[in-house]
Amino acid sequence: MIFEHALVLSAFLFSIGIYGLITSRNMVRALMCLELILNAVNINLVTFSDFFDRRQLKGNIFSIFVIAVAAAEAAIGPAIVSSIYRNRKSTRINQSNLLNK
Repeated sequence: MIFEHALVLSAFLFSIGIYGLITSRNMVRALMCLELILNAVNINLVTFSDFFDRRQLKGNIFSIFVIAVAAAEAAIGPAIVSSIYRNRKSTRINQSNLLNK
């Protein structure tokens, strides 16, 4: 893949993720947008690692750590959302005032 194409794809995914994170009121949608942002960061890490120094794999290794963080977020996030849904009967962000209880 050409360097510019990868950067355009990453910027597009990051923009969609930020827009969805800002405008979403649903917690599940916010988690999905966060995953899009993390995937855009991974594309950037791998692209810049390949572009600047092909012999060292620092960007690739760091992207594996980001994937591990995203996997932990994908495992814990829905569990927290389902727990909030059981207590509040809603997954809307603006209705979950958990600190007022």
